[in-house]
Amino acid sequence: MLFNSYTFIIFSTLIVTFYYSVEGWRIRKFILLMGSYLFYAAWNPPFVILLWISTLIDWSAARQIYRSHNNRNRVFWLAISLLTNLGLLAFFKYGNFVIDNLNMIFPINYQVDHYSIILPVGISFYTFQTLSYTIDIYRDQAKPWHNFLDYALYVTFFPQLVAGPIVRSHEFLNQCKKQKSFTWDNFGEGIFWLITGLFLKTVLADHFLAPVSEQVYVTSGKIDTLSAWIGTLAFSGQILCDFSGYSICAIGIARILGFHLPKNFRFPYAASGFSDFWRRWHISLSTWLRDYLYIPLGGSKEGQLRTYQNLMMTMLIGGLWHGASWTFVVWGGLHGVFLTIERFVRIMIPSLRIPEFIRIIGVFFLVCITWVFFRAVSFEQAWYLLKAMFGVSQDESILGMKEVGITSMVMLIILGFNYLFRNMDLEVVLPQLKWWKVSITMTVMLYMIFTLTGEDRSFIYFQF
Repeated sequence: MLFNSYTFIIFSTLIVTFYYSVEGWRIRKFILLMGSYLFYAAWNPPFVILLWISTLIDWSAARQIYRSHNNRNRVFWLAISLLTNLGLLAFFKYGNFVIDNLNMIFPINYQVDHYSIILPVGISFYTFQTLSYTIDIYRDQAKPWHNFLDYALYVTFFPQLVAGPIVRSHEFLNQCKKQKSFTWDNFGEGIFWLITGLFLKTVLADHFLAPVSEQVYVTSGKIDTLSAWIGTLAFSGQILCDFSGYSICAIGIARILGFHLPKNFRFPYAASGFSDFWRRWHISLSTWLRDYLYIPLGGSKEGQLRTYQNLMMTMLIGGLWHGASWTFVVWGGLHGVFLTIERFVRIMIPSLRIPEFIRIIGVFFLVCITWVFFRAVSFEQAWYLLKAMFGVSQDESILGMKEVGITSMVMLIILGFNYLFRNMDLEVVLPQLKWWKVSITMTVMLYMIFTLTGEDRSFIYFQF
């Protein structure tokens, strides 16, 4: 059930109507929980069982950890949580990846067949979310929540269930204490963010940019430099608008229901450095990796060499989190290299001052290089594209001037918007705008949503 579908519009309308039409906070939360299970079952009903397993295991493990005064027992229950969640993730997402690599290592007479299994949508997101709850309690940074209904809703809350943001327990569960009342302010802001997210997804990502990036990245031969760059620029805009569009839709729907979800993007293509980029891009994942991987590895407290190792390890795992392919690992590894170089230069040449605008251009250029590995289906294709981008291989253009012109214009608008609003919080700015300005903006976006929609495509991050 996609946000950009009429089925979801009907579903969400019914949920909001039932949610606000009944009395009693417990009943309302139960409606949201059942609606969330229905939403997830629309993808593949049996996979709801996985949600139940994660919910029950982490709820029980967290309570046992908190009650136990024996460190061995605490470690045991933490291990149960980790093995269950990461085991399910490994089986469904990385099983065939492991088989492929084993088949490359061992002789041909030891080849292992793939197993036929469907990847549960959103498993990477809700796995990290439930793990954060258990780990926080193990670290004595939180206490087990007292209400199982609240916790189950935290795990399955449908606006952000399948593609984030990855919400921490303290960010959501505390909002379950008090009944939400319908307010026109929440409804208006929620509708605005929902329309904005759909505009980014259906108009910018699907209508303008996706056809161009797909035309370049599905080619099996060599391409010219201009087409390679335009296709990569199109994908850089597509993935930003697609993923941030989903996150903004989730924030909007949650706001209508009276809940607040954290921001997941903060104009990342205006980043002046790679550390700044990861403070702006997929914020909920980058902070999760920082808190539950980078810092436990030692962070930056055990010397520079160890810090560089920790950065690389974190980004390599972050790349693998995105997909069961070595191209994703290389994508994460490149970001790790850039973060390491940036930190090294900052320490070795503290007096170096590069104008912010130049740094922004440089970071975006290198980010585009990394996107080649993220989007390419193989190393061979990535290599062909990189050679074309740097003029090593040449061929006739596979894109017409129309595609080149439209992509260039759309990307200039996206980059300009990122740069102009890089230091602003639109959630703070929105309530200060005149109502007629907001109305005109919503009307224009709605008109373009219904007239310029492209081919129906699922959100890119649903595959992760």
